[in-house]
Amino acid sequence: MALIQLGIPKGSLQKSTIEMFDKAGYRIKVSSRSYYPSIDDDDIECLLIRSQEMARYVEEGVLDVGLTGYDWILETEADVVEVAELVYGKVGRRPLRWVLAVPEDSDIQSVTDLEGKRVATEVVGLTRQYLAKYGVQAHIEFSWGATEVKPPRLADAIVEITETGSSLKANRLRIVDTICISTTRLIANKDAWEDEAKRRKIERIALLLKSVLVAENRVGLMMNVRKEDMETVVGLLPALQKPTVSSLIDSDWVALNTVVEEHVVRDMIPQLLEAGAHGIIEYQLNKLVE
Repeated sequence: MALIQLGIPKGSLQKSTIEMFDKAGYRIKVSSRSYYPSIDDDDIECLLIRSQEMARYVEEGVLDVGLTGYDWILETEADVVEVAELVYGKVGRRPLRWVLAVPEDSDIQSVTDLEGKRVATEVVGLTRQYLAKYGVQAHIEFSWGATEVKPPRLADAIVEITETGSSLKANRLRIVDTICISTTRLIANKDAWEDEAKRRKIERIALLLKSVLVAENRVGLMMNVRKEDMETVVGLLPALQKPTVSSLIDSDWVALNTVVEEHVVRDMIPQLLEAGAHGIIEYQLNKLVE
C-alpha cells in the first residue's frame, strides 16, 4: 500500500488533534522547524496544514485524508468524502456556529434587510452562498481579523464564528441568524477512498478516533460483590451496556465490570458500598468502541 498522506490541522486544533491521536494509539511528534510531523506508523506520512486549506488539498489529492471544520468544506466547496464527524475543538466539545450579527441598535432584523449593505467576514464563500439562498445582494468583504469591532463604522453586519456568543455581546452585537453549525470532520480524497487498501486504513483511523471521543467523560468501574447482593448493586449501575460478571475463586462472590459517566461516580461509590460492593476500582478509558 502507498503511504497515506494525512493532514493535521495547524493552529487552534493542532494540540487537541495530536492529543486525540495519542489516545487512539498514534504517537505524533511535531518539530518547531518542520511542517512534517513524525508518526509511529510506517503507513502514514503527516503534513501540517491550516484548516482553511485542508479540504482543498484533500480534494486535489495532495492529501489522502485530513481533519478540518465542516465550515471550511462549505467555504471552499470542496468535493471530498466525509468519513466521520468528530465533535472536538481547541478547548470544548460543542459545535461552533457562524452567525450573522449586527449592532444592538441596528434596523437590520433579518437577512432580507442586508440588501445593498456591507458585510465583513472571514468566510466570504459561505456568506455568499447564504445570501444567494435568500436572493439578497450585498457587498461582502474579507475580514483579516477583529471582525467584531467593525460594525457599525466599517460594516453594517458581520458573519462571525462563536461558541457561546459572549464575545459578540461584549461588543454590543446581537445575533440575527445562524448561518452554519460546524464540527470537525475527517475527510478523504475520492480516489484514495476508492483504493481498497487506503480506504481500509482510513476507516480504521476513523474508528479509533471516534472511540476516543466516545470514551471521554466516561470511566470504568470494577468491584467485587456477594451473589446475594448482586441484584441490588446492578440496579445502581447506569451501565453503558449490561455489566460484565466474572466468577471468583470464592463461589459466593462475583466481580462486576462496567462503564459509567464520570460525573455520577462521586455519588455512586458510597451507594455501591452501602449496597454491598467491595474493592471498588475506578479507571480511566482511552478508547470505547460501541
